[in-house]
Amino acid sequence: MSSAASFSVWDYVVFTLMLVISAGIGVYYAFSGRGQSSSADFLVGGRSMTAVPVALSLSASFMSAITVLGTPVEVYQYGAVFILICFAYVLMVAVSSEIFLPIFYRLGITSTYEYLEMRYSKVIRLFGTVLFIIQTVLYTGLVIYAPALALNQVTGVDLWGAVMSTGVVCTLYCTLGGLKAVVWTDVFQVGIMFAGLLAVIIQSVLLQGGISTIISDSAQGGRLNIWDFDPNPLRRHTFWSITVGGTFLWTSVYGINQAQVQRYISCKSMFHAKMALYINLVCLWAISICSVFCGLCLYSFYKNCDPWTARKVSALDQLMPYLVLDILSEYPGVPGLFVAAAYSGTLSTVSSSVNALAAVTIADLIRPYLSLSEKQLSWASKGMSLFYGAVCIGMAGVASLMGGMLQAAISIVGVVGGPLLGLFSLGILFPCANAKGGLAGLISGLALSLWVCIGAQIYPPRPENSRPLALVTHSCNFSGSANWTFSNQNLLAGTQQDPFLLRPFLADNWYSLSYLYFGPLGTVTVITVGLVVSILSGGRQTKVQSGLTISKEDLTFYKAYNILKAKVSIFLNARIYTNIHSHHFYPFQLLALKGFRWCRKV
Repeated sequence: MSSAASFSVWDYVVFTLMLVISAGIGVYYAFSGRGQSSSADFLVGGRSMTAVPVALSLSASFMSAITVLGTPVEVYQYGAVFILICFAYVLMVAVSSEIFLPIFYRLGITSTYEYLEMRYSKVIRLFGTVLFIIQTVLYTGLVIYAPALALNQVTGVDLWGAVMSTGVVCTLYCTLGGLKAVVWTDVFQVGIMFAGLLAVIIQSVLLQGGISTIISDSAQGGRLNIWDFDPNPLRRHTFWSITVGGTFLWTSVYGINQAQVQRYISCKSMFHAKMALYINLVCLWAISICSVFCGLCLYSFYKNCDPWTARKVSALDQLMPYLVLDILSEYPGVPGLFVAAAYSGTLSTVSSSVNALAAVTIADLIRPYLSLSEKQLSWASKGMSLFYGAVCIGMAGVASLMGGMLQAAISIVGVVGGPLLGLFSLGILFPCANAKGGLAGLISGLALSLWVCIGAQIYPPRPENSRPLALVTHSCNFSGSANWTFSNQNLLAGTQQDPFLLRPFLADNWYSLSYLYFGPLGTVTVITVGLVVSILSGGRQTKVQSGLTISKEDLTFYKAYNILKAKVSIFLNARIYTNIHSHHFYPFQLLALKGFRWCRKV
């Protein structure tokens, strides 16, 4: 197998064109006559967006280069069990649309953390805002740096040139065009992401002789390990860790995270907001299936000669760019399309983060303390977008200290997002919760999540918990060295010979907890501690302002039930009226109608 080719002129043209179009959308919304005259126009699009573009933007925002580059490598290394995340998406959308969306949309807030002050206190609002800012800046730094490093090592694209160009372009259109520019740029970029993934899939299928060959190779290599129902929470990926842990993780993203909530509250009606979430579900399924199948294609190509073990790439995150140049280099511009797909994911996530950071800073840290006009707030919003764009570019350097892209990203979201999800859930679901309980629960949940996450970084889990699959090199052409089969367990664990000697008891029984459970751990801790402290501190006497907790009127099923009852009632009334006037009236029909009306009152 020859080494992969390098980037051509046409590849750079395609990549540059993607950046120019993205920047052009921001310029259009800045100068099209629909300028942002107020902070609400800039930050939430004047609450006039429709379902489809918002849905595509929701999908693009967190389906970043982490998905394009990291998920296929996850499948290549650990198997296709990660496809079970599609079940978690269903549960996440149901919970987000039925519990969190109605509350935030009804309140008409700009920042989700405004709810925390309404429900608890100003201190908890500030605490939540600061946690969100820290989480988002760290996550965004990883999203900028990791794909740039992977693509630099394989394609030769300049590392800091790529970091700066993506950072500057997304900061530009965020600052100029506000949320409308971010949403419509996301629509364009999600199309590029699909095109890049499909290009890899189609060419792989053609070269390998069909989908059946790829599936067969994956099955023989143990990559179709989907149905693993082991309940052990220390196992890295099982049905339970991915569905349960994934539901908590993605609900913390789509239910309460400012970057996502800001999108669906920009919709012109509650119906459009809920439709956006459900359309987004289909997009998430499609992207996940494509990225997982790319991982199977990756294994099918390199099942007998792993480029990482053979030292043809220096990190696993570089495998997808390596495959692209290996199979698509003879088509000018197509490798550039895949790189554009990876960077479209980066741009969509960074722009969402920058816009959300500007929104919470204006709504939570500036507006409550400074008397500014709407025009001044609009300019302040643009200034904050510019500031946070620069901060995220600078934070990209910190990302080099983190491990694999997918796990590092999910760990960051889970450690902070889990406790915040618990805090919002406590307030929305339990009327007895008070400020003391909320603060005690948040501190406890955050401390516990940080403890296990930091411990996991110091003491990586045993291979029997992470279970990396074998990678072989017996078909590689080595010069002056023998070929071998390599299970890569030691390297993946980040350790050397005898790595598990002298490990403390907690290392194998607490720090080895699957990273997908970091979020649920924080959420459950916040709710449990918060309820206990609230009840002990007189929470049962708490009078909660109307609209801050969930009610049955917010639920779609309850509304559908009422509509159905009304239609049945109209139908029965019409039938009885017709029968009376046609002299075919039967007493049992009147009895049925009275019974139905009695049930409605009950």
